[in-house]
Amino acid sequence: MNRISILGCGWLGKPLAIYFLECGFKVKGSTTSEEKLSDLESYDIESFLVDITDFEEYNDFLDADILIVAITSKDIDGFERLITQIQNSEIQKVIFISSTSVYPSLNKVMTEEDAVLENPLTEIENLFKENIFFETTVIRFSGLFGGERHPANWFKNGRKIPQPKGFVNMIHREDCIDIIHEVIAQDCWNEVFNACSNHHPTRREFYTIAKLSKDFEVPEFEDNEVYEWKIISSKKVQRVLGYVFIYDDLLSF
Repeated sequence: MNRISILGCGWLGKPLAIYFLECGFKVKGSTTSEEKLSDLESYDIESFLVDITDFEEYNDFLDADILIVAITSKDIDGFERLITQIQNSEIQKVIFISSTSVYPSLNKVMTEEDAVLENPLTEIENLFKENIFFETTVIRFSGLFGGERHPANWFKNGRKIPQPKGFVNMIHREDCIDIIHEVIAQDCWNEVFNACSNHHPTRREFYTIAKLSKDFEVPEFEDNEVYEWKIISSKKVQRVLGYVFIYDDLLSF
């Protein structure tokens, strides 16, 4: 299986597409912006306009072995229509990119075995996981950084940062790409993986160092009386895939 379609060639999907091209895969990529088509094509990504909110057929885009869903849409109806098309396509495997925001903050370490919130994202996860026409692996990424996405640029304009004694759950884009590749390379389907650095400094420590690393002022923090936090465990992805994180020290930007 060397044909991959990537739904959503944005901050993660575009470098992911370039990575798989360099690995020798045939890659198709989608965007909802006509202006971005030429940019994707300049990297030899076969490009398509795909907006799951539209009632269109995407037969050519779905002419692949593996589909990677890397869009942030929470349009349940749109995903239901998309899944119907996947069922009638050549797609055999799906990687659905989700988020560890599905876990509530219960002041504990959260694993894939823990209950998740009832919201559109978990409902969409289930649409993919329960489908019998193709196999799906769900990857729940924690806070994303890397490239132009630097934590120093968050909480601007005097916004105070909440929960300073809570802990950060972050993952670098390069680790995201590597983990997706390992799922495919190791043929690891019908799984749910958390993906998050093993390092969990406090929010006060993390954001202070992040701001100072860009010569910004020391950030201000809320004085929360009730602390709500969670620590995301990535032990499963390390055990099952043998994965070793590239960026496992969040204070050495």
